Amino acid sequence: IGPGAHSHRAGERWWNVKHPRTYADRLAAGHSPEEGREVLTADERHTERVMLGVRLAEGLPVADVDATVCDELEGEGLVVIDDARLVLTRQGRLLADAVIRRLVA
Repeated sequence: IGPGAHSHRAGERWWNVKHPRTYADRLAAGHSPEEGREVLTADERHTERVMLGVRLAEGLPVADVDATVCDELEGEGLVVIDDARLVLTRQGRLLADAVIRRLVA
C-alpha cells in the first residue's frame, strides 16, 4: 500500500505509481494507483525466492539451491549451513548481491 509499493502473489507482480501526488490523485478520482503488472516465469520466481530468502534471519532452505555452490560459499565464509538452511554470515551480508548471483547461476 502506498506510492511505489510492489506486491507479489501466485507468480504475478504489480506496482503502484511512485509519485505521491499522482498516487493521491488516482485514488481521489476512484482509479487504481497501479502502474504496471507482470507475470513471472519459473526462473524469475526462483530468483525472487532466493533473493528474498537469503536475506531472512532464518535463511533459505539449502534444497532450493545447488548444494555444491552452498559448500563453496560456506568454505569462503560467506554463509553457514544450519539445520538444512543457508544463512548469510556478516561478510555474506555485505556481499549479498554477489552471493545471490552465484546461487541462481
